Amino acid sequence: MNNAQDEHFIERHHGRGSGIRPDNRFVSLRVIHDTEQLTNDDDQQAKLKTEYYEDASKSVVSENKSPDIPFRFSLNPYRGCVHGCSYCYARPSHEYLGMDAGLDFESKIIVKRNAPDLFRDWLNQRNYKCEPVMLSGVTDCYQPIEKKLKLTRRLLEIALEAQQPIRIITKNALINRDLDILSEMAKNRLILPVISLATIDKKIARKMEPRTSTPQARLRAIEKLTSAGIPTGVLIAPIIPGLTDSGIPSTLKAARDAGATYASRNVLRLPLSVEPVFLDWLHHHFPLQEERVLARIRQVRGGELNSVVFGERMSGTGIIGNHINQTFNMFRKQLGYLDRFPTLNCADFSPPTSSTGQQRLF
Repeated sequence: MNNAQDEHFIERHHGRGSGIRPDNRFVSLRVIHDTEQLTNDDDQQAKLKTEYYEDASKSVVSENKSPDIPFRFSLNPYRGCVHGCSYCYARPSHEYLGMDAGLDFESKIIVKRNAPDLFRDWLNQRNYKCEPVMLSGVTDCYQPIEKKLKLTRRLLEIALEAQQPIRIITKNALINRDLDILSEMAKNRLILPVISLATIDKKIARKMEPRTSTPQARLRAIEKLTSAGIPTGVLIAPIIPGLTDSGIPSTLKAARDAGATYASRNVLRLPLSVEPVFLDWLHHHFPLQEERVLARIRQVRGGELNSVVFGERMSGTGIIGNHINQTFNMFRKQLGYLDRFPTLNCADFSPPTSSTGQQRLF
């Protein structure tokens, strides 16, 4: 057994990315769910259901101060994510809510129903100077509940009203539902969607990202976006050394063939409680590759499993890290991707109607 299994109670649920509940570093009480004595009938009742909780927070936009993340403001209508990606760097954020970064993160979703009103008022701040805002910089804004709640759609409507430029990153083809708004925004350079695509290997993707769109559905989403006149990028992430790095050329080519014009990449990060979740996932799904993957991760991270060094943590270092980056850059150039993401238009911004219905006089 690996360290993650030695230290954490195993709790498997079909269709979930995490198989454990890592200890919350802020909570001393630890609850263990004992399923050993359950009958088959009981076991059916014990299946993990997704629960949704109201968020009464008074802000919806957070400010990023990390020098290696290409945006300052992040707009997040949801906390937690049903997609269940084993590697998700946002998992530790659930610990601030008294929950765990494993199964709680992907089954207890916090919904900010007042996000549209909060966004309106944020854009109406007198000291706000327009700059692009990242929609879903933490957890995906197009996870399944968005079909019903349409919070992301309402946020885009507000952005269009205010001529506020938006960047989106998602791995869900649900983004195509909003083609009408995105197309209007694209006419004035107000939108830049990026589709996250770790691999085009369906088997690996289904294990790694169990509850989101398949790689093929995401490629079709790129096709629809670009056909609608919306410049679209692709994020090859996370690149997992020893598991998905060999697929960089084919993934870049598939996205380019679908119409993507910009590309970026991130190497796997394992901060805090993401590490035990990923280690357990790797051991459970890829036991034969486990030793090789861990060895190569350490080669990329200076002998450790993670790095917090700005300028290195997204790309990695060493022979393996350099090879990954050189491969990505070479094929990006060969396939005709543009050198950089486009600059969005901030010149036409005008504060939207506030949540109270009033407009600013000045």
